[in-house]
Amino acid sequence: MKPENKNLLHLHLIVLIYGFTAILGRLISLPATELVWYRMLIAFLVLGTVLYWQRKVAYITFKSILMLLGVGGIVALHWITFFHAIKISTVSVALGCLASTTLFTSFLEPAFFKRKVSKLEVFTGIIIIIGLYAIFRFETRYLNGIIVALTSAFLAALFTVINKKLIAKHTPLTISFYEMAGGLIVITLILWLSGTLTGNFPIPTNEDWIYLLVLGGVCTAYAYLASVYVMKSLSAYTVVLTINLEPVYGILMAFVIFGESERMSTGFYVGTAIILTAVFLFPVIRKKYPAIQAQKV
Repeated sequence: MKPENKNLLHLHLIVLIYGFTAILGRLISLPATELVWYRMLIAFLVLGTVLYWQRKVAYITFKSILMLLGVGGIVALHWITFFHAIKISTVSVALGCLASTTLFTSFLEPAFFKRKVSKLEVFTGIIIIIGLYAIFRFETRYLNGIIVALTSAFLAALFTVINKKLIAKHTPLTISFYEMAGGLIVITLILWLSGTLTGNFPIPTNEDWIYLLVLGGVCTAYAYLASVYVMKSLSAYTVVLTINLEPVYGILMAFVIFGESERMSTGFYVGTAIILTAVFLFPVIRKKYPAIQAQKV
């Protein structure tokens, strides 16, 4: 097998692992906040071990550390809202709405990098909004879950855009390590202020521990480090298109594993299909027709 094809297959495995994260979120019995606390703790320890083993602990300024810790707090809130959306609705609803991250990114990125919004981004945003309307229209029973999942999508777009600035100054491994630390600090404060940390802090069951180790070690630390590795030999275009398959893989796995409880209305699947179509077409049009991307509002 050619190295490029091998790396592409590896990338699909990574995206499959990302999709499985949502499955684990439903299987683990812990509340969303405590679940993410354990996830970030495990990922922090794994990434810290890798940093120590590779002797890649680079010096960064105190200001940069504070920035990374702050972004880690945003990542923590993104994961908390994502898993909470799964707990109060379904895996399919959470993943379908998470696909709207592209919509929020298309408006946050111009604001952060001080550029005008392109007509292509506006058009893509309109299509995604139509898809979201279809989901809202036909899945009113999961309204709270949809709202929480959309909040998670916004937070995902926010930390992604900020990380795009940080990646120019620091290595991905360093960024991830400090962001996991920042997330741990933020969640610990939340648990302490709510009284959970000093009260009845939930202890995972034996089954939960297995799922948590997979979530923190495989779905977080390994998947991230492996994705950085394969990105070195694949084009950004290929990577973006493949990662967009995460909701598809996740929804299919949820239906296979959980059966009828994950069966949604036809309107939900139509809305999700509209969103995914827009997300897939955006990079295709941007690459093949750069003149359209260049047109500003």
